[in-house]
Amino acid sequence: MNENLRALLYLLAAVAFIVGLKRLSSPRTARTGNIIGALGMLLAVVVTLIGTGVSWWVVAAGIAAGAAVGAAAALRVKMTAMPQMVALFNGFGGLASALVAGAEYLRSDPAALPIETITSMTLSVAIGAVTFTGSVIAFAKLQEILGGAPLTYRGQRPVNLAVAATIIGLGAWAVATSLALPFWVAGAVALGLGVLMVLPIGGADMPVVITLLNSLSGLAAAATGFVISNSALIIAGALVGASGVILTNLMCRAMNRSLGHVLFGAFGGTVAAAAGAGGNARSTSADDVAIALAYSSQVMVVPGYGLAVAQAQHALRSLTADLEKRGVRVVYGIHPVAGRMPGHMNVLLAEVDVPYDQLLDLEQSNAVMDRTDVVLVVGANDVVNPAARDDRTSPIYGMPIIEVDRARSTVVIKRSLASGFAGIDNPLFYKDGTAMLFADAKKALTDLLGAMALV
Repeated sequence: MNENLRALLYLLAAVAFIVGLKRLSSPRTARTGNIIGALGMLLAVVVTLIGTGVSWWVVAAGIAAGAAVGAAAALRVKMTAMPQMVALFNGFGGLASALVAGAEYLRSDPAALPIETITSMTLSVAIGAVTFTGSVIAFAKLQEILGGAPLTYRGQRPVNLAVAATIIGLGAWAVATSLALPFWVAGAVALGLGVLMVLPIGGADMPVVITLLNSLSGLAAAATGFVISNSALIIAGALVGASGVILTNLMCRAMNRSLGHVLFGAFGGTVAAAAGAGGNARSTSADDVAIALAYSSQVMVVPGYGLAVAQAQHALRSLTADLEKRGVRVVYGIHPVAGRMPGHMNVLLAEVDVPYDQLLDLEQSNAVMDRTDVVLVVGANDVVNPAARDDRTSPIYGMPIIEVDRARSTVVIKRSLASGFAGIDNPLFYKDGTAMLFADAKKALTDLLGAMALV
C-alpha cells in the first residue's frame, strides 16, 4: 500500500477515535460513539495488516476465536458482573501490549535498536504487566473471590515503593546496556507490582482503580505503538490513557479524596460506626410506601449496587412508569461512584429505556431535593450517607453525597441495616424522616407495584 494512502487512512481512523470518544460523553450518543470508534479500529487493523505478508487465514482464525469468546462472555455476563468484565478487558489490553512489545524484542537485535525503541519496549512490557495483574486482582475483589476488604501488612508502602524503584532501575539498565536479563526481570517484577498495588485497595475504591487501570492499558498501547511504528495505535493508546486519567480525577473528586489516598489509604477494611448511628430504624410496608408515592408531586429514585444485584431495573421501570401515568414527576439521582464502575447505574437504567432527561447528576439532584416529596433509595448506601457531611470523624467525611435526608421523606429499600461497601454504618437509616423497607430490591419493587394498583 502506498505510504501516503496508509497515512491518510490512519488519519481517518484517528478522527473516528476522537469523534467516537466525544460521543461517549453523553448517554444519548454513546451507542453511536461506540460504533464509530469500533469502525475506526477496524480500519486501522486492516490498514496495518495490508502489505505485511501476514497470512489472512491466520488472522481470520484469530478473529473468529476471539469473537466467539468475546460474544459468549458478553451474552452470558450479568449486569452485576459488568465491572468485573471491564476490569478483565483492561487487563487483557495491557497483556496484549506487553506481549507485542516482548515479541518485537525477541525478534530484534537489542543492541541495534535505537534508544527510543528499546525504551518504548521496556515501558510497554512494564506498564502492561502491572495493568494485567492489577486488573486480575481487581476482578477477584469485585467477584468477591478475595473479598472487598483491603489486604495489608506491615511495611506495605515501603515494599511497594522498593518494588517500583527496582522496576525503574532494571528498565534503565536494560535501556543503557541492551541486555536481555534486566529487560525480562523488569517485566516479571512488574507482574508482582500489579498484585501488590491493588491488594491494599478496598472495594469501595474499585471504581477509581478500574479507571486508573484503564488509563494504564492505554499508556501501554501507546508505548507499543512506538515500538512497531504504528501511528494509529499511538493515537488510540494516548486517547485511552488521557481519558482514563481525566475520569480517574473526576472519580476522586466525587469522593473528595486524592489518588494517593485511594492507592495507599486501605479504605474500607473495617466496619466503623458513624456518629449518630444506632437507635431504632423505622420499618414500613409496601402498602404504606405505595400510598406515599401515589400522592406525591415529585419522586426521586437513587439507585445503587443493590439494584444491580437484584436485577431489579425492570421492576423499577414498571413502578416509575405507573407513577408517571398518575401525573407524578419521576427523576433519578445518579451519584458518580454509585455501583462498582463509572456509569454503572446509567447502564442499568438505559437498559430499561429510562429517558435521559430524567437522569440527574449529583448537583442537579441536590438542587431539587427540597422540592421532592419522596426519595426512594434502592440499594444505595455510602453515596447517601449523611456522615460524609456531618461527622468529621467519619472515614468518608467530605465526600459529596446525594442529600436525600433533605427531602420531605425518604424510603430506603435494603435487605438489612448492614454497612455498605465502604464498611461504615449509615445514620440515615435512623433519622425521623426515613423509613426502611426491608426486602430484596426486586421483591420490594414488585410488591410496591402491586400495592399501587390498590391505591
